[in-house]
Amino acid sequence: MKKLFKHFNENLISSVAGMAAAIATGVLALAGGLSGKTAIARSAVANQSGEGYIDSAVKILIAVVLGALLLAGLYLLFGETVMPTLTQRIKDMFNYTG
Repeated sequence: MKKLFKHFNENLISSVAGMAAAIATGVLALAGGLSGKTAIARSAVANQSGEGYIDSAVKILIAVVLGALLLAGLYLLFGETVMPTLTQRIKDMFNYTG
């Protein structure tokens, strides 16, 4: 019985030591990863180049104007060219006399 407990105790100690080593390795890896992330964050915050509010506003304004022009062009195309032809074709399809 003593041998069984001694064997169990040795296995338990080696298992705990292995887990402690794995935890220590994980903590060190996490700390190394966090220090790299903090360096990236600090450089991003300290960066002086970038877009300003006016640049973004001009881009949004250009996108809105181009979208409105595209929508107006499609409305004219569908309103005068496509829709009358489409409605005539639908009427002809239902007025089939064969």
